[in-house]
Amino acid sequence: MDRRSALRVVLAAGLAGLGATPATWAHHAFAAEYDAERPIDLNGVVTELRWTNPHSWLYLDARRRGTVTNWEIEFGAPNVLEDRGLKKADLQPGSQVQLRGYRSKNRGPQAYGVTVKLSDGRVFRTGGVDCPEAGNSGQTLSLPGR
Repeated sequence: MDRRSALRVVLAAGLAGLGATPATWAHHAFAAEYDAERPIDLNGVVTELRWTNPHSWLYLDARRRGTVTNWEIEFGAPNVLEDRGLKKADLQPGSQVQLRGYRSKNRGPQAYGVTVKLSDGRVFRTGGVDCPEAGNSGQTLSLPGR
């Protein structure tokens, strides 16, 4: 292969790689779906867990102003959660948990989970974004029946 042909191959490969990059960025763009200015601290009861790739999903009921709302919380991949010590069995329906994270931009009952605290006191990191403010300046919801 001559030098000119080799350059064309390298350029074509680079352009192909650039074309795939936006899809990768879009999949992992926290800022596209969640609001870093809206930390949240939820206390609730697990209703469902979807332990799936590429992201796990926790659903929990939390009470606010007398109304119970089912929240959808995005977690990391199961293998990452397990590497951090969190197991699927830790989040069975009926389990009480405290979750800290960030609300979705759509203002619905969706959030990105950063940490989850189990009823036995263990705390696990569930996402890759820091959440220092949740629980301090964030919205707090309580367990049904409290």
